[in-house]
Amino acid sequence: MPLLSLGLLSGSAAYAQQGSVLSDSLTLDGTIRSVLDANPAITTLEEEVNAATSRVTQTRGGFLPQVTGTATYTRIDPVVKLQLSPDSPPFQFAPNNNYDTHITIQYGLLDFGKKDATYNLAESRRVTAVDQINVTRRDLAYSAVQVYYNILFVRESIKVQDEQIASLRQHQREMEKRVEGGVSTRFDVTTTQVRITQAQNTRIDLENQLRNQQVQLARYLHKPEYNEVPVRGTFTYQPQPLDVQAALTRALENRPEVKLARDAEATASANLRLIEKSNLPLLGVGAQLGGKNGYQPNLDKFRPNSTLVAQLSVPIYDGGKNKNQRVEAQANIRGSQARILDTQEQVRADVHQAANNLQSSSARYDNAVTQINQATDALTRAKARYRYDVGTNLDVLDAETQLAQARLARLQAIYNYTLGQYQLKRATGEQIW
Repeated sequence: MPLLSLGLLSGSAAYAQQGSVLSDSLTLDGTIRSVLDANPAITTLEEEVNAATSRVTQTRGGFLPQVTGTATYTRIDPVVKLQLSPDSPPFQFAPNNNYDTHITIQYGLLDFGKKDATYNLAESRRVTAVDQINVTRRDLAYSAVQVYYNILFVRESIKVQDEQIASLRQHQREMEKRVEGGVSTRFDVTTTQVRITQAQNTRIDLENQLRNQQVQLARYLHKPEYNEVPVRGTFTYQPQPLDVQAALTRALENRPEVKLARDAEATASANLRLIEKSNLPLLGVGAQLGGKNGYQPNLDKFRPNSTLVAQLSVPIYDGGKNKNQRVEAQANIRGSQARILDTQEQVRADVHQAANNLQSSSARYDNAVTQINQATDALTRAKARYRYDVGTNLDVLDAETQLAQARLARLQAIYNYTLGQYQLKRATGEQIW
């Protein structure tokens, strides 16, 4: 019997499992939150947001006056002295010991919007950092969903194999009784044992897949010492109505990739505005309030003093630097706008693909249910025919295999439909954590 493929899908299902992290097992909700809490990538991005927030706060300082306190001592030797008359002491222009303490206040009175542009650029980058966290959380959450349902799927597949093995062993016991009664040959028993061995091999492969999925979940939880991560939940078919047009509308509004693309355009536009402002004049005012010595006629006396200043800075020539910066910024804007369009097209494709997968999985589930009914009836008839010596043992074994394959096909359809629902949620930007 061929090994059933897991068909790992990157996405989607009904968010029916609610609960929290328990000491003995994990529900779906608990698995998602445990993976998000344990992943260091989230912490890294959160620190990047903190850094971006700090840069925004730094730009706000440009809206406030800058105040500096200064204290200076200067020793001058020799100092200039002028002898005005032979009988008078020499006239000294400056003291040997100079003391100067003052507070300086500076403020950019008029910058034609340069501070606003700097603040807007920093804020745009902060928003991008926040949105990047949402993308990473989304990816980790859906990875947790995927491995969670992989574990449930393989567990249910093992149960199907156990049922087939149990049925084949029961059939083998009946064959042995028929051999003892002289109505069957040993060949029938051997053929049945071959089918049991094949079913056991399939079960071994499924157990290996289960262990690998548990290792994967342990890695997501960053607990490599776990040999088996406890997971609990149900694996059922829960069809949901599908409105493709409404899903497309939600996707274009909620997908974080679209948000990031728009963030990139906003950042590029904010950068262009800052470049446009950087070549404008700047009018600043300042004042110094303090005290110093060195005033005539008593050079050593410490006296209060003040200074007021107004300064206008006008850029005249920068060698074409600002012009080239504008060309670069405008190119970045056009590139980000093209990225938005491309992202929107990808979002539409993701929604349509998810919808197609759901419809296909639903149809395959219906077919699998029909196939199980047919295979069950065929097995019943094959056993009855064999019991009355009008059928062969091979007919019974084939019917057993077909019934197991039909049950596995139903499980595969449930698995695909369940992940298909989460694929649609991911495509529409729905938050599941």
